[in-house]
Amino acid sequence: MVIVPLKAYPFILYVSPLLYINNGGIFLSLLKNSLQTKQHYPLIIIGAGPIGLTCGIEAKKAGIDFLILEKGCLTNSIYNYPANMTFFSTSEKLEIGGIPFVSNNPKPTRSEALEYYRRAAANQQLNINLFEEVTGLQKHGAGFTITTNKQTYTAAHIIISTGFYDIPYLLNVPGEDLPKVTHYYKEPHYYAFQKVLIVGAQNSAIDAALETWRKGAEVTMVIRGSEVGQRVKYWVRPDILNRIKEGSIKVYYNSSIKEIRETAVDIETENGLVTILNDWVLALTGYQPNLSFLEKAGIQLSEDEIKNPSYNEETHETNVPNIFLAGVICGGMNTHRLFIENSREHAVKIMDVIKARN
Repeated sequence: MVIVPLKAYPFILYVSPLLYINNGGIFLSLLKNSLQTKQHYPLIIIGAGPIGLTCGIEAKKAGIDFLILEKGCLTNSIYNYPANMTFFSTSEKLEIGGIPFVSNNPKPTRSEALEYYRRAAANQQLNINLFEEVTGLQKHGAGFTITTNKQTYTAAHIIISTGFYDIPYLLNVPGEDLPKVTHYYKEPHYYAFQKVLIVGAQNSAIDAALETWRKGAEVTMVIRGSEVGQRVKYWVRPDILNRIKEGSIKVYYNSSIKEIRETAVDIETENGLVTILNDWVLALTGYQPNLSFLEKAGIQLSEDEIKNPSYNEETHETNVPNIFLAGVICGGMNTHRLFIENSREHAVKIMDVIKARN
């Protein structure tokens, strides 16, 4: 599926087998992915986040035919960020492919990032299949067989750039499966005038606590450690500390959830068990990469708690020849080491290797 910019076309243009419509870059495919005839590519990229898109841009520059497979929407992780989120990085550090990212303020918002990456994908005419999840990856002769929820492909080279936002850390307590519990936070209005319990001490938890409190929620926080996380955005941390100090937001430090029930939550605190009335639980305790997918593909992981995947840092090729890693997935469980700004170079290194072999 090819995305093309449409500003130059003031009319509907039919080019078989795709129909492109002049509506700001949005396209409509006449064919479902299940009817796609081409099934072999020199390169398949798994993941359409910023680094996956960067790999596609560099592949196009190198003249390498490719397909990007994404199980959700374009930049699915960013789409699932809180609606009012502001990035810690500046817009310049979030740029890909040399395409300027202009935002209203130095630190862009989620909506600005979504718009930027969508326009970048359209401008570069990247070949992307969205909402197509890779369910299997196997070595097959000199190449690979890739199975998705829609069809099967073969490829000579694979890049895995799947990020880490798909699998939340679970509390593993009774009641975690209740409808009132979520591991993702979108926007605050839904929780207005409700009793909200937020578990976590980093940016996502702090943003949710402040935003829901400002919409009238009665907010209680449960933090496993003795303080609010040191990685919390520097312009937000004083805000949450002041709200806690004045008593607007209640917090239990050195505490954990023991059980979640329909109308209450039991908290194990330093002073014993505390039970509070509760409507909603936002368990924002962080996320982890899908390392089991790497293992199933034959990629070795370190035996320590970080589970670093085995790859050459100069080429980003794993211990499985012709499978490469790009982006935050390279860091294993250490998801705070790699970001967009220091992962963009991965695509260039990988493409140099693939070009040399073709």
